[in-house]
Amino acid sequence: MTRAGDLIAALEALASDEEREKYTRYFPPDPEAPFIGVRMGAVFELAKTALELPADELEALLEQPTHEVRALACSIMGKSAARPKTSPSRRDELYELYLRRHDRIDQWDLVDLAARDVVGGYLLDRDRSVLAGLAASEFWPERRTALVATFAFLRRGELDDAYELAETLADDREPLVQKALGWVLRAAGDHDRPRLTEFVERHAATMPRVALRAAIEHYDKPERARILAIR
Repeated sequence: MTRAGDLIAALEALASDEEREKYTRYFPPDPEAPFIGVRMGAVFELAKTALELPADELEALLEQPTHEVRALACSIMGKSAARPKTSPSRRDELYELYLRRHDRIDQWDLVDLAARDVVGGYLLDRDRSVLAGLAASEFWPERRTALVATFAFLRRGELDDAYELAETLADDREPLVQKALGWVLRAAGDHDRPRLTEFVERHAATMPRVALRAAIEHYDKPERARILAIR
């Protein structure tokens, strides 16, 4: 069975200075969470080889400072949770691990790799009140998780949870939460445009522009201009 140490060694063998430099365009330098320079495409391919990695080995990956190693853990978790044949017990352990070690899932890309399928997919037929707790967190990645998780519901045309969270986070000042909010609202609007219009008209005067512009991206130009002009 593939273990965490083998996967880390495989990633390190793929690293390059050229790829590490590219990450500086999207992430500020952080000596406590360095990049070693592995393409995300290669990370995702490696993840496919380890979809049965035990939870304790996944946690060992999450404990690593290297960003690509933690991205690998989140990719494994997301891909494993998305598989139809994944057992209920495996889904349970992935969900529990994600929430328990959210301190290590602390960047937007790490959230986006796993939140929809690990958290949202798990909650499809369960009580979803945990999302309200995440949305109230002072730790912005947890607020982003709450939003990204709702994509699992939006796939089924279930909009209420997304809008409840949007009401809570409409004025959130964190740009990485604002972006997720805009994407969620845009997806909800693809199912029910009038409901989105009513929401953005109520919040346009105070909602951060990053979120508002993303939410109405699929509107025609005159309608976008009308909503953006609301003050």
